[in-house]
Amino acid sequence: MGFGAIANARFRKLFNTQLHGTEIIRQLPSKNVLFVSNHQTYFADVTMMLIAISSAKNGFKDRIGPLYHLLNANFRVYFVAANETMKKSILTKVMTKAGGILVQRTWKKEGRSTSLKVDTSDSDMIGKALTDGWVITFPQGTTRPFVKGRKGTAHIIKKNKPVVIPVVIDGFRRSFDKKGLLIKKKGGTISMTFKPALNINYDDDLDTILAQVMYSIEQSEEFYPEKLKNKIAERVEKKKPQE
Repeated sequence: MGFGAIANARFRKLFNTQLHGTEIIRQLPSKNVLFVSNHQTYFADVTMMLIAISSAKNGFKDRIGPLYHLLNANFRVYFVAANETMKKSILTKVMTKAGGILVQRTWKKEGRSTSLKVDTSDSDMIGKALTDGWVITFPQGTTRPFVKGRKGTAHIIKKNKPVVIPVVIDGFRRSFDKKGLLIKKKGGTISMTFKPALNINYDDDLDTILAQVMYSIEQSEEFYPEKLKNKIAERVEKKKPQE
């Protein structure tokens, strides 16, 4: 509760916090809802999403409610986080108890690329959480922008057939450090937009489902900034064989 109170005050007082589309939250079923989002810090964005959901459930449309909404958080929301990240401090252990589902990243370990065997128990844990309530996940598995999504998210969607709500966040990278604990810039704009549920054909293959998810959270190629598009074009040009 103490951590939630501090975070709630931060978002209300220290930033130009903008929420959009939160009326969708009150229309959702109580179970089997999957929020998919881009990711900019380890903790700030997921913390704000939890607070935004609580505010919306308590009748505050498109804004962070006063502190008392946290006393009426009578719903279950879990979030997916990397095991190695969530065991590094007392705060991360507190976050884990607040609803963290710890998974083993198979593509990265201690900052280095790797290739580990997929642990199917991770998917099972997320499936159990969906049968109990709502789950927040970040398909890219990293705070870097425009990284390809991981097929694990598509597998969860195909297997559990949840209501999938895309969420697009912005401004957290400019306002917080990478962990999302220290403030880099007060008064900056941080935004979170909840979009309508995706119309998913659960019989589609994993690549198709993942492409739909990545487009919905504005992380597919169509949303690359011009600077990145030019950089990619330059790399392609350099790889062309000399005539």
